[in-house]
Formats: sequence, structure tokens, C-alpha cells
Amino acid sequence: MKISECMSRNVRLCSPDDSLRDVAQAMKEADAGALPVGENDRLVGMITDRDIVVRSVASGKGPDTPVREVMTREIHFVFEDEDLASASDKMSRLKIRRLPVLNREKRMIGILSLGDVWSSEEAPQAAAALHDVAQQGGPHMQA
Repeated sequence: MKISECMSRNVRLCSPDDSLRDVAQAMKEADAGALPVGENDRLVGMITDRDIVVRSVASGKGPDTPVREVMTREIHFVFEDEDLASASDKMSRLKIRRLPVLNREKRMIGILSLGDVWSSEEAPQAAAALHDVAQQGGPHMQA
């Protein structure tokens, strides 16, 4: 199965200049824990609820802080025409729950979540990925 067959296409983006307050409100409205950050028609980062808590609130930054100060700049992504199994393996290996989906022109066209994988015929791989994501460690590990 290809990623394009099960990804979420209706994705809300935010700007690096948006305030954390605005992004938190957008996350609440979208019932999402992460939003892609776009600038000049390009994906430049991701902002997660964890970024807001750990990189902002815990560091004494206020709600008017721009997203660019706390967003994750290292973006892992997949292409729409890749196999879902490889995306699930990537999520598992990197211990991440969401991957932006790009077309071959590197324009964002969607997002793939563990829930999307779980809802597909690849559910056993989603279970394995979820197990690995839930293990301690990964990019946001607290030392």
C-alpha cells in the first residue's frame, strides 16, 4: 500500500512567525499534537505540543514567543509514492508519531500519523511502530 492511500490530506500549517498561543489554539481546534511549519511555500519545521511545553514554558518563554524559536527544525518526511511499510519502519526507528508527506517536487501534500497506519491494512506494522515510539529515548529524550 502506498502512503498516498491512507495519509491525511487536510493539514493545517502554521508560520514560523505565529505565536505559540495561536499555534496552541490551532492545535486545540484541529485536535492535533503537532503542526507543520511552512514558509515561502516550503516546509521548514514542525511544532509539537511537547516543543511548546519543554522548549518554551519550561524555559520561561511566554505565549507570544514566535514558533521559530522552539520548533523542531530537523524534519523527517516521506514521499507520497513510498510504501506504507517503509514509513512505518521509519516511524519506529525514529520514534516519531507523525511524518509530513511530500510530493516529488518537495511540496507538502499531507501528513501520515500512526493512526493513519493503524487504520490501514498495515495495522500489525503500526502496532510494532507504536511499541517502538513508546520506548524511552528518541529526539526529545530528557536527560
